[in-house]
Amino acid sequence: MISGRVSFELTRVFTPLFLDYINGLDILKPFYNRFPSKELFSAQLAEKSSGYPVKTRQVLVQVLQRQYSQLEVAGAVQDNLMALREEKTFTVTTGHQLNIFTGPLYFIYKIITVINTCKELKRLHPDYRFVPVFWMASEDHDVEEIRSVRIHGKIYSWETNQKGAVGRFSTQGLAELAGQIPADVKVFHKAYAGFGRLSDAVRCYVNDLFGKYGLIVADGDDAELKKLFVPVMQDDIFSNTAYRRVMETDEILKDRGYKPQVYVRPVNLFYLGDDVRSRIERLGDNYRVTDSELIFTPDELNSLLREHPEKLSPNVILRPLYQECVLPNLAYVGGPAEVAYWLQLKSLFGHYQIPFPIIMPRNFALLVKQSLYRKLQKTGLSFEELFIPLQELLNEVALRHAPDHIRLNGQKAAILNQLEAVRENAKLIDPTLSTMVAAETKRMLKTLEKIELKMLRAEKRKQADRLRQVTELKEALFPNGGLQERIENFLSFTSGNPELIDALIGAFEPFDYRFNICLVND
Repeated sequence: MISGRVSFELTRVFTPLFLDYINGLDILKPFYNRFPSKELFSAQLAEKSSGYPVKTRQVLVQVLQRQYSQLEVAGAVQDNLMALREEKTFTVTTGHQLNIFTGPLYFIYKIITVINTCKELKRLHPDYRFVPVFWMASEDHDVEEIRSVRIHGKIYSWETNQKGAVGRFSTQGLAELAGQIPADVKVFHKAYAGFGRLSDAVRCYVNDLFGKYGLIVADGDDAELKKLFVPVMQDDIFSNTAYRRVMETDEILKDRGYKPQVYVRPVNLFYLGDDVRSRIERLGDNYRVTDSELIFTPDELNSLLREHPEKLSPNVILRPLYQECVLPNLAYVGGPAEVAYWLQLKSLFGHYQIPFPIIMPRNFALLVKQSLYRKLQKTGLSFEELFIPLQELLNEVALRHAPDHIRLNGQKAAILNQLEAVRENAKLIDPTLSTMVAAETKRMLKTLEKIELKMLRAEKRKQADRLRQVTELKEALFPNGGLQERIENFLSFTSGNPELIDALIGAFEPFDYRFNICLVND
């Protein structure tokens, strides 16, 4: 299935920060604890073992069993739920928004990475258990990011006017939408028709897709779990510790040439109700909920924290801390943006004495159908060249198949050498003539470049059929000019590959940090 792997640098799609992190550059080492190398998990195991309370483990297992009480779970899931009681059981976690029908392909790739990482860790540390976890972003309130999905090039959208935390949304309309999709959507119809809340429906379909691999789905929108996090939330509201710590880190990152990924606020919590998730901010001596008339005194907010912690929701700065507070977690698996914002948080973890997890990049992949692979072979392009921007690639292909005289490099060099000789002679006669000759040389260079460009355009017209094939290939593999994995849904590939997920699990290597090229059936 894996036909090739491309280094991240050659894809031209990753930020300098992400590449520097993957390459282990010293400049970023102060911002994380351990590099994502399998050999360093022994130390991570030791640190988390001593930094994870027994009481927290007990609460976590009770909550997860309650959250799974409405599902028939696979034996592997039940085994892992039981294993989490044991002090030698740890997790590897990823998280994502509750996109309809799983959303883009990389949702699948994230989960595969945690499953395969746990398999590899078990091989290396047979005396321990490793449980893959999917942390649902059930409290996220960005409806636009979850309501649409692209399958076979067509956009399917869920029409809903609901507001607040998306995990609490009614699933009304999603079962009907499933009926419009030309693919095998039984697991989704079952989930959306069988559960009234979106978070429960997502747990259902993720369990059906990945349950046999023991994947645990965790929902942080839970009062019992948030009770464990109350001290941190109090500190954030009344002492603004996260704001000070992260701002200090952000300034250091900026000094080293990196732009912080996310923005930290004095208060990094939302007020969470059935149809609202709005920021809490200081207002004089009190606190208000933005876009509402709710105002709390410090005492009232303290009482709310103690009695109803479920009404407070961490933002992107505190969510990683919350997650690591409640899970016996060793590593977090994420994409480039997630890696970037985790690097802003190490100092915050140190303040609260919560072990900072190993930050692992997820697997990346381009799925190439056999028919497109045959076209690729005809064009003579390599996998690396597929990532070149379209117009640049068309120019390269045209030049590759053009006669040598289309390039004026030799002629330009000869002309420039002659003009340099003229400039030297002119300078001997009158030094002011040197400037005039230099200006004429610059003008001549621009003229030669125009001639070369027109010759290239003429050559591209001659090669119209070949370049059309390249264009069609690029548009098919990089829809809208973007990465396939960020746009297309996995259902676009399951008709010819009903066991697609199983095949990808067998093919991906979690510690191989390159871009996978995977051949699949049409």
